[in-house]
Amino acid sequence: MLHAPITFEPITELTRTTASSVKEHWRKVMQEVREQRMVVVTNHNEPQAVIISADQYRALQAKVEALEQSLGELRNQSPALTELRKGFDERLAVLQQAQAGPRARDLLRRPAHLGGKVKAGSGF
Repeated sequence: MLHAPITFEPITELTRTTASSVKEHWRKVMQEVREQRMVVVTNHNEPQAVIISADQYRALQAKVEALEQSLGELRNQSPALTELRKGFDERLAVLQQAQAGPRARDLLRRPAHLGGKVKAGSGF
């Protein structure tokens, strides 16, 4: 099922109504929701909630579900990537050890020993 793109305006840009107005003028608030798609409910001028239409909620729900499904498929389709990530994480874990910093600095301070051969580029 295709849905129109969902856009989110900054909360400061949304139509506002007070909590007391919601209580007293529900029909008017819902008219604003139909026209504006979203209305911020404030209490003492502070945003407390955002009212959206049921259609907008369903569209958001469908987008989230599609995203979660896509992410699940990505995770399941690439066991090679999972193994590569696991190996990479294991190698990087060495850097979390207590002596990793001093050992790396010591290694970088030593002169390089190439055994008399300079290797450069893909054709060495």
